[in-house]
Amino acid sequence: MTDYLQGMLTGQPALPPQGENAVLFWREKGEGILELIPRTPRQPGSLIISAGIHGNETAPIEILNQLVTEILGGECVVAQRLLVIFGNPAAIRQGVRFVDYDMNRLFSGYRDKLPPCDESQRAAQLEQAVSEFRGQDPAQSVCWHLDLHTAIRGSLYPKFGLLPASPRPRNASFIDWLGRAGLEALVFHQAPGGTFSHFTCHTLAAESCTLELGKALPFGCNALADFDCARQALRARIGGDTETPATPDTPPRHFRVVRQLTRTGADFHLHMSDTTPNFTWFPPGTILSEEGGRSERVLHPEGERVLFPNPRVAYGQRAGLMLEEEL
Repeated sequence: MTDYLQGMLTGQPALPPQGENAVLFWREKGEGILELIPRTPRQPGSLIISAGIHGNETAPIEILNQLVTEILGGECVVAQRLLVIFGNPAAIRQGVRFVDYDMNRLFSGYRDKLPPCDESQRAAQLEQAVSEFRGQDPAQSVCWHLDLHTAIRGSLYPKFGLLPASPRPRNASFIDWLGRAGLEALVFHQAPGGTFSHFTCHTLAAESCTLELGKALPFGCNALADFDCARQALRARIGGDTETPATPDTPPRHFRVVRQLTRTGADFHLHMSDTTPNFTWFPPGTILSEEGGRSERVLHPEGERVLFPNPRVAYGQRAGLMLEEEL
């Protein structure tokens, strides 16, 4: 049995840099970047699945490793060109979110504002790898990018997706698949960002989503059964949408980002506790944050919800996103 992750953790690769079996060819395009090409593709287009952009979000890493094991063992058929990415090997080995800087803020040129570091170099390598992979697709073919994560804090909707702002209309089949993968809420960005999924959406014209699948825990502490729906949906997509989970009785709720709370100085104060769950609702007029004598309040007459509240981010970074529900 091939354990790609174990080889990466120990520095003793489980695979040669390239090879083949009866049904596919594989090639390693860099550490943790594995291209898998079926001998006889059953559907056009391509698929990118990434995990471990944050090294301590271990459940998606373990799920992706299981899928690679099943693919190379012949238990999971690959229906189209597939690129598998273990995003931040150095952070994965150390069991930390990042080594020098949050890598999911460093794509699409955002790293140019910082001195070079481990994550900025890795982000550049990943951009090159996905661009080369996408460049081998026929013109106008569909590419999906599913970037798997788990969240730091609890959430009223434990499984949710974040879709980057896109110049294209929403893809109905992509949105449908996200619901079938068990996501309870979908959040639609309205502005550019430095995330991996934003890069693939805008630069590669991919249908892209950051999937938050639960709580971030160390290796060995994950109840992987809690991720069965997402794992089944991923396996089905790899195999050509065979045995995709059924449409849920309750579809995901849709939210749009209306603004960002940004910490710019030492006197920033976020009026939320460290235990405030994602998607907590605040009524109109609630003070959300204060800094420099100015305050941010809930503006929407139906109230707003918060996502990723964190008062201890670096200056200039996001301390929270405020959402409105699409009804």
